[in-house]
Amino acid sequence: MNFQDEIKQLKNQSALQKKTYQKTIQYLKNLKPLDADELIHSQHDLVFEEIDCLQCANCCKTTPALISNEDINRISKHLQISTKEFIVKYTRKDDDGDVVLNQTPCTFLNADNTCAIYAVRPFACKDYPHTHRKKMHQILDLTLKNTEICPAVARILQNIEQNY
Repeated sequence: MNFQDEIKQLKNQSALQKKTYQKTIQYLKNLKPLDADELIHSQHDLVFEEIDCLQCANCCKTTPALISNEDINRISKHLQISTKEFIVKYTRKDDDGDVVLNQTPCTFLNADNTCAIYAVRPFACKDYPHTHRKKMHQILDLTLKNTEICPAVARILQNIEQNY
């Protein structure tokens, strides 16, 4: 399966692999937090040697980014508009009451999968898919959800399941 087909099949594949992914997440939850971090980070590094986000951008195409007040201030300054104008034009509240960018695909996603505001992009975008951060045990449920969006996350969990 080529990479574009892998992206198209991601949500279905995640549903088919859900029990396996859940077992892998449970395995990670049972590890000491630093051991879980080390394991996930090592797989993150391996997987991102193979995956180029610019070939995918599925996160930008399917998931509205969480946006903080700090992000709003930084991006509106960059765009040379008021924060109020930015909020009205580019944000909405999601079902959880969080402020997110209001369009999918993202308004700032260029045709070549680059980001028009890359230098000032939201922290949630900068940190995605979160598999390189410390204290992974705190976001393992989010990691499971991200298998539906990010082929790298799916591969990370598949590698952990196959090797450990």
